[in-house]
Amino acid sequence: MALAVAAARDLVRLVVPVACAGCGLADVPWCDACAAHLHGPPVRRDHGAGRLDLLEGRTLLPVLAPAAFAGPVRHAVTAWKDGGRADLDRPFAAALRRTGRHLGGAADRGGSDPSVPSASRPSGRRASASQAGARRVAGAVLVVAVPSSAAARRRRGRAPVDVLAGAVAAGLRDVGVEARRAAPLVRAAGPDLAGLGARARGAALVGRVRVRRARAVRGREVVLVDDVLTTGATLAACHAALVAASARVRAACTLAATPSPDDPAAARVPRTAVAHVRSGARSG
Repeated sequence: MALAVAAARDLVRLVVPVACAGCGLADVPWCDACAAHLHGPPVRRDHGAGRLDLLEGRTLLPVLAPAAFAGPVRHAVTAWKDGGRADLDRPFAAALRRTGRHLGGAADRGGSDPSVPSASRPSGRRASASQAGARRVAGAVLVVAVPSSAAARRRRGRAPVDVLAGAVAAGLRDVGVEARRAAPLVRAAGPDLAGLGARARGAALVGRVRVRRARAVRGREVVLVDDVLTTGATLAACHAALVAASARVRAACTLAATPSPDDPAAARVPRTAVAHVRSGARSG
């Protein structure tokens, strides 16, 4: 089925003229002006997400994103997810790879916050290659894409967020954090979340996200990845499932976030955000 969908998309591209997914400019898939919206440094966007709010300025977890979900970015992300624009994989992955680097490098700029992933630094002791390899696998930060429903996968022919998760893991490794992709979460069938408010989204997700094998995530540091942060309901549901399985969810990365009227200038990621990601999972 997925191959048939991909083949159909390739055929369409031969017939339909290419246009920028952000602004419609002819003969270019993603113009420089629209691409510039994703080139800025990632900032924290979690304070505008109602389902992540713990009151008194605290949130469930830091969420970093390079862009607001508005204008050209909104058009492009929608086309990428549901309009067959897989040609945007490369620029979107590049933006999330930079976000992963930023997350992984924050501790080196002076941070030590227990709220974001820790990476295993190699010990000073020498060990055999097999022992070192086992330690690396055991200590790697798990980068987990928010799971799509089976219906969404069938409709799209793939799970676009997997592309972003791979990019975040690569960005973490770029700055010496040992990280790998993992897919411990599954999402049961249920109502579409599009158009629902924060409470309705939260209610619709109750019991729908679960961990396949708790043993695989127990005690592990996790970074979640999604395409867009809106109310935070999906990230909250994934966080709850992983924490129930004794994982330590330290942060999330998204491509964009719905702008918050009461937080127009999103906060820069605190230097402490990745202290946990780096404290133990650094590769040599």
